Amino acid sequence: MTTTRGLLVQISRTKSNPPSSRSGPPSAGSKAPAARTLHRDVAFMVFPGFQIQDLSGPLAAFEFADGIAKGKPYRLHVVSQSGGTVASSCGLQVATEPVQSGAYDTFLVAGYSADPPRLAPEMLETLRKIAKETRRIASVCTGAFILAAAGLLDGRRATTHWQSTTQLQRSYPRVKVEGDSIYTRDGSIWTSAGITAGIDLALAMIEEDLGTDLSRVTAQMLVVYHRRPGGQSQFSALLDMEPESDRIRNVLTYMREHLTEKLSTETLAAVACLSPRQFGRAFLAETGETPAKAVERLRAEAARPRVEQGAEPIEVVARNVGFVDPERMRRAFLRIFGHPPQSIRRMAVTESA
Repeated sequence: MTTTRGLLVQISRTKSNPPSSRSGPPSAGSKAPAARTLHRDVAFMVFPGFQIQDLSGPLAAFEFADGIAKGKPYRLHVVSQSGGTVASSCGLQVATEPVQSGAYDTFLVAGYSADPPRLAPEMLETLRKIAKETRRIASVCTGAFILAAAGLLDGRRATTHWQSTTQLQRSYPRVKVEGDSIYTRDGSIWTSAGITAGIDLALAMIEEDLGTDLSRVTAQMLVVYHRRPGGQSQFSALLDMEPESDRIRNVLTYMREHLTEKLSTETLAAVACLSPRQFGRAFLAETGETPAKAVERLRAEAARPRVEQGAEPIEVVARNVGFVDPERMRRAFLRIFGHPPQSIRRMAVTESA
């Protein structure tokens, strides 16, 4: 069926997954542990003007996982405030169910492309109630603003698309915004960065529910990386470096997780289980960077969103991401971004004005 604004998409799992208790017994004959065969209702909430890939990416991840796993562990729902068809920012429309409290195991809120949706006080209260009732609640991209409006991110770590991190921090100063993260998890609240990061978040949830092997197969079916660490930068440092070996990939992850420490060649070589000389050659060959330059890039890219947010003095930012002093960070910014930290902060302020 077509409409004047685009296609109407009906998403329903009723036929393939008949109603049963979310906490019911495992399917007969299943080889998986009982905890891994529970039926889990996963809801994806959309608003007019939502970004279609914020919905379709995580939805596809759970759909593939449900098809691969024994016992059909997931029942998927696309919901909205009052049900009916909801148009995305590109004109594609989806058929939705009315949102219900007490009905879901996992609840994800999609982001939007332009203006944020206007939420009635009753909707915000419903979100607060759902957050208390569900095992986990999450946002994709700018969906973080919706969770923040409901007060669900107060005092918690959260992320969103890198272009919106400054706005999120200014609009909701009680949120601990991590602008460089692919996704964050703080207790039962999850948030992800822009668009495809919603798939990373969904895969992490699937891994928590069904195990690493099934999450890996799901990623293969989606033709995406199995696991990008949640704290990985949204920018380019680790994405540009594509090492072939697990040794060097593990070193990159270690760098990212220990930026404030002294990351000497000897320390990193030990992580790779290589001699310092072997490690230096292997790292350069596989990433195109020396270990020292890679650490500098990672620190600079971790510092950039904090510089743009403007909440911390430049000296504090430099120290918190592992630079010896602000001058070292300034030189790194000039080399990598073409501007010193102060200029990038001014540009961020101008853009958000």
